[in-house]
Amino acid sequence: MTNPLGSAAGALLATSAAGVLAATPLPAEAAPAAASTQTQYRTATVDGLKIFYREAGRADAPTIVLLHGFPTSSHMYRELIPALADRFHVIAPDYVGFGQSDAPSNTKFSYTFDNLTAHVSGLLDQLHLNSYVLYMQDYGGPIGFRIFAAHPERVKGLVVQNTNAYLEGVGDMPKQVFLPLWEKRDATTEAAARTFLKPETTQFQYSFGAKNPEAISPDNWVHDQALLDRPGTDAYQIDLLADYKTNVGLYESWHAAFRKYQPKTLIVWGKNDPFFIPAGAEAFKKDLPKAKLVWLDGGHFALEENVPLVASEIKIAFAGQ
Repeated sequence: MTNPLGSAAGALLATSAAGVLAATPLPAEAAPAAASTQTQYRTATVDGLKIFYREAGRADAPTIVLLHGFPTSSHMYRELIPALADRFHVIAPDYVGFGQSDAPSNTKFSYTFDNLTAHVSGLLDQLHLNSYVLYMQDYGGPIGFRIFAAHPERVKGLVVQNTNAYLEGVGDMPKQVFLPLWEKRDATTEAAARTFLKPETTQFQYSFGAKNPEAISPDNWVHDQALLDRPGTDAYQIDLLADYKTNVGLYESWHAAFRKYQPKTLIVWGKNDPFFIPAGAEAFKKDLPKAKLVWLDGGHFALEENVPLVASEIKIAFAGQ
């Protein structure tokens, strides 16, 4: 149908409208705020290995470092990052062997929690970060608590989400697998530990205890499992499961650091988690009596259904620091 304005008049109107929009300034804060919340995907070389990390927010805002769990990566924080980036400078790294970071074989790299921590610390040093809040889930706890114990002056607060520093928090399911592995590592105990690398276990970690399992994107376990299934990954993941006993061995020293330094602490815990059970959340209150505990309706990866609540609690606790 013919344009009733005529082609010339229509073109003139479009040009005029574009000119008006271009000449109309945005509110002073609108453009920078929108730009700062966009996630950037970056890499750095730490001790010869590529470390991938996500970054968002203004560099002059308070920094929060998001430390992911097993078997995932910084991918687990893909929705939390923009939800925090209007108030925080957000850094979310992938550990060596996880996500988009380098994943050398276990014959070329010793997969221990000490070494994973060293590379995260090396990244933070390279980014000249010496003041930050640590958000920790699952494997993120042993890494974050090591960082805190080594540099308590840098850590302005802790956000604890389904990660343990107390034996009370270890559920029966992981106990049955890991206690025998820690006592004696052999073909039998390794075979039991390999059940944690299976696709059905990865899916179970996301779906069990969820408020609405149909709201959990299957992209989560498909993404994680694809990385777990890379050749050689099973070997170093078993090394890490065996090395987890070193974390338990450090629990008392972490408790002492909690008591001594009393970091401001927010605990957000999926109350239906069968791996790291609610008693583990309550246990932090023994050494951090001022910690705020918020129960989440969810399982091990409770963040999947609770990003708005968690982001709000973090801002209330730490955005003013």
